[in-house]
Amino acid sequence: MSSALAVLEAIDENVAKQIMAAGCVTGNRTNGFVDGVSGEWFTKFDLSSPAVSRGLPITQVICRMELQDILVNAVGLDIVRNNSEVVDFIEEPSKVTVILEDGRQYHGDVLVGADGIWSNVRKKLFGRREAKYSNDTCYSGITKLIPPYIASVGYRVFLGLNQYFAALDIGNGNMQWFAFHKQPPMSTDPPGGKKKLLEEKFGKWCDEVIALIQETPESMILQREIYDRDMICSWGIGRVALLGDAAHPLQPNLGQGGCMAIEDCYQLIDELDQVPNTGTDAQISDAICLALRQYAKKRIRRVGIVHAATRMASKMLAMYQPCTQLKTGTLAHLSSLQITYPAFRMGQAFLQFLLPKFMTWMIAGHGLSLKSQREREREAKQT
Repeated sequence: MSSALAVLEAIDENVAKQIMAAGCVTGNRTNGFVDGVSGEWFTKFDLSSPAVSRGLPITQVICRMELQDILVNAVGLDIVRNNSEVVDFIEEPSKVTVILEDGRQYHGDVLVGADGIWSNVRKKLFGRREAKYSNDTCYSGITKLIPPYIASVGYRVFLGLNQYFAALDIGNGNMQWFAFHKQPPMSTDPPGGKKKLLEEKFGKWCDEVIALIQETPESMILQREIYDRDMICSWGIGRVALLGDAAHPLQPNLGQGGCMAIEDCYQLIDELDQVPNTGTDAQISDAICLALRQYAKKRIRRVGIVHAATRMASKMLAMYQPCTQLKTGTLAHLSSLQITYPAFRMGQAFLQFLLPKFMTWMIAGHGLSLKSQREREREAKQT
């Protein structure tokens, strides 16, 4: 989303340019929700105007692996160690030591636990707590099928009762889709395979949904249960802090997990940049610990709102139920009677009025005064 792209741009303009060149811009097209059966638009939200008016990059889609490759190459392959799970850490007055799964140890001034929803760093800090199952499972797939509306529609969510289906252009002639529905957690594939199950679940939906499922090979369909955790008021202790899903795992229905982690990074940079280089060891250590607490304090409100919104969106999306038309009278004098289900009214208000405003707020960013790397270097030379 625009807010996360702006953060990357502020950290390193060249890296941001690489990311934006590799991605597929979707924010300048129509995005929103449609009825899953009829395919008719239910509500749309504007991802372009709020970004343009604030001078921010426009929302786009990029493959997560490609994004990671760009970031790793920018940081330096001599710095990053992949396949190195942190299983434990030891904090001392002047340093933190991390212990990897293979027994290797590394020392640093700060440990940032960015190791996801199943974070070992979080477990060591706050004890083992079970993640919460959302009651939703998600099937996802990538297909070469290009719908006729591709030039005008970026991201579309098809709504139904207790299930919904999202489809988006990811560039290079590919479409990606996500099918969410209520299902108990399961460790094995359904009988007959994932594709057969989806064809049964969404078989009476509009042609676009059915075609995307049918044109996706079974081997290209993945499945995962959706978990999150309750928000916590502390993201660290001493020289250790959590970031991203390790601190605040989000449900994926608003696509904000990665974006919130990127925003976290900038706030963390901003706070650590203010730690003095001079002073006693005790003074510097206190300043580091204070910076980590300030980082969490300044991020927790915005992230907490987004966290609550993802949980609310999960409930509201599941409430949607298409209007049913009953035909009455003789063949010559048919009249239509539409039935709107009462449980849908709350979801309707959320999706049509609150969610577009919320999306605009998310685009606007987290309130930091973002400075480009060039501006920082210019200020540094002046001082």
